[in-house]
Amino acid sequence: MDGSTIVTLAFAAFFIVLAWSAIKVVPQSKVFVVERFGKFSKTLPAGINIIIPIIDQVRHRISILERQLPAFDISVITKDNVEVVLEATNFYRITDAARSVYRIENIDRAIQTTAESIVRSAAGKLDLDELQSSRQQMNEEILRNLQNAAEVWGIEITRTEITDVRVDEQTKDAQRQQLNAERQRRAVVAQAEGEKRSVELSADAELYSAQKQAEAVRVAADAEAYAIKVKAAATAEQTRMISEAINNGGQSAINFDILQKQVVALSQVASSNNSKTVIMPTDITKAIGSLELLVQTVASGVNSK
Repeated sequence: MDGSTIVTLAFAAFFIVLAWSAIKVVPQSKVFVVERFGKFSKTLPAGINIIIPIIDQVRHRISILERQLPAFDISVITKDNVEVVLEATNFYRITDAARSVYRIENIDRAIQTTAESIVRSAAGKLDLDELQSSRQQMNEEILRNLQNAAEVWGIEITRTEITDVRVDEQTKDAQRQQLNAERQRRAVVAQAEGEKRSVELSADAELYSAQKQAEAVRVAADAEAYAIKVKAAATAEQTRMISEAINNGGQSAINFDILQKQVVALSQVASSNNSKTVIMPTDITKAIGSLELLVQTVASGVNSK
């Protein structure tokens, strides 16, 4: 093999290596940051990319997967001057690889420091009870403020979590006492409400009973009034019928009925065991005679018909 062949093979190998170095295959979970003569040139997305060999250099291989910061503790003072320790963590992912490389050096430390400041500010607006019960609301506020701060670094904060709220033993004892007092207060209130309800039900029962009694009295009064009305109507009808009988010549029958009742009454008095002496009116014979005459008159009238 002569010298020209060797040179040709060397040039061929050089061009093959050069062409191979111009092709960059970027994985799906990463982006490549390319510099040209030490200055940012472009960002290579996932897939096959072509760069200028020697001139362009891949300086940074950035993962775009979502990341979680290790949990960290934050000491805060609440609105009611209680010192608590919050355990927090953040989730983020890189959306602009160039800014994440050239705008900030330690992303995790920067996010943690900013999160601590925002958490202290948010927790200082709440009482201890509000801090423990409004954790989700606080997470949303921290996420919103932290997202605004991290946007300049090409980072998206996807989630912020306050995983624990820790207080000292003295504060726990005070909370237990407060909880016991609150339970006692609720028990007293519940008992008072029960007694009040019992009195209300008793009063309602008495009112219902009084209403029913009044209704019964009203019904009885209506019934009595109706009976009187019917009796009066019957009496009026009887009087009318007697009047019509008298007007139609029934006087004799009426006199006969009256005399008959007198005789029956005298017979009852005479037959009484307690009666020893019966004093008869002087006109009793006249009444009996009149009765006999009336009977004959009525009989003759009947026979004539």
